[in-house]
Amino acid sequence: MTKKVVTRFAPSPTGFLHIGGARTALFNWLFARHHGGEFRLRIEDTDRKRLTEGAVEAIYDGMSWLGLDHDGEIVSQYARRARHIEVANELLANGKAYHCYCSPEELKEMRERARAEGRPMGYDGRWRDRDPSEAPEGVNPVVRFRSPNEGETTIHDQVQGDVTVANVQLDDMILLRADGSPTYMLSVVVDDHDMGVTHVIRGDDHLTNAARQAQMIKAIGWDLPVYAHIPLIHGPDGAKLSKRHGALGVEAYRDMGYLPSALKNYLIRLGWAHGDDEIMSIEQAIEWFGLDGIGKSPSRFDFTKLENLNGYYIREVESNENLVAICRPLIEKKLERTLSNDEAGLLLTAMDEFKPRAKNINDLAESTLFLFAKRPLTFIPKAEKILSDAARHILADVADLLEKNEDWRITTLETEIKALAEDQDLKLGKIAQPIRASLTGSNVSPGIFDILVWIGKDESLARIRDVAKKLT
Repeated sequence: MTKKVVTRFAPSPTGFLHIGGARTALFNWLFARHHGGEFRLRIEDTDRKRLTEGAVEAIYDGMSWLGLDHDGEIVSQYARRARHIEVANELLANGKAYHCYCSPEELKEMRERARAEGRPMGYDGRWRDRDPSEAPEGVNPVVRFRSPNEGETTIHDQVQGDVTVANVQLDDMILLRADGSPTYMLSVVVDDHDMGVTHVIRGDDHLTNAARQAQMIKAIGWDLPVYAHIPLIHGPDGAKLSKRHGALGVEAYRDMGYLPSALKNYLIRLGWAHGDDEIMSIEQAIEWFGLDGIGKSPSRFDFTKLENLNGYYIREVESNENLVAICRPLIEKKLERTLSNDEAGLLLTAMDEFKPRAKNINDLAESTLFLFAKRPLTFIPKAEKILSDAARHILADVADLLEKNEDWRITTLETEIKALAEDQDLKLGKIAQPIRASLTGSNVSPGIFDILVWIGKDESLARIRDVAKKLT
């Protein structure tokens, strides 16, 4: 019988859900969903000194925004410390671990000697075979794993291939500290086993840890999980990803106006491929995802690609209803008031005309503000430049013409404005641009005839006359 696939995402609560962690979570989620398995969430909070207030909530919020739902209860590693200690004591009882009474001074001396001799700065095993009766008084021992010091350990990695480490390179790691608390390395092994994790998919900065953990798993007598170590994300220049490249929290991308669907699509393709497919639904990603599609080289974060993909999702993928729901709070914050139901309805009606120009949600929301603005409007410099005295004279004529209109429809308005342009021997743009500026405060917007209908006759005339009466 085939074992059910179980993956896990195990962040440390030391800050936000950063973009690399989000991709790791996504890959684990996709693999579990592809196989009809489980995706578990574990908070690795054993190091109490590094805990950051609000970090756990930030991780939950980031995953929720991305739509990465987990199965079962969230596991707190710290809450399971009694179980970790139990396993360490079993290793002690079976001779697979031992007490080490080295003082801090001795450990410092070991490191300095190794550095001077050009050797790895590991523990030299001096308490590995000594009788505990030789222990100095007043020293609380740590518990160390008795690592094999001959032969090799090979990790059969699904991304990196076979990775072999000489056992002599791996020193006897600490399982329990002098205060009796379990270490990260022990806790990870025990938790993965107890949670039934079958596949450990994580960053390749954990590759050395995998060899150490595999030794411990074999010593306990448990089955090894399948390992897949993903290359890290680099910046566009090939350097390690930093904040200037985009090593930000997921919430920062939300605040910058990226859609979760677009960010997920971008992260899926950041180090994984399915042929030449660039844009895919989450359903397609689940269907296609496999570890064999993960590349061995670090991927490069590219804001331009993400922005273009986000624009595509705004135009082609997201429903207008969803875009309104996302934009509405941003618009209301800017206006410092709540939109009425009629105004929300207008936003929904007009959304198809605003979407083509937007590359992020903030731009999209900003571009609609003129619909709900109170008079008198403010004008950007390019709009001010359009509104010359000559343009204001034209707008006065436009207002007089439209005042008589009793059929306020796009086709009728277009016919009347075009006729006015012909009468004054002007190109349509010479009239349309001042109308746009007077109605929106900008030089860029959807079509002016749409705008006239959206905001209605009274408001349209009032805005146009506000500008026309400022003749110098």
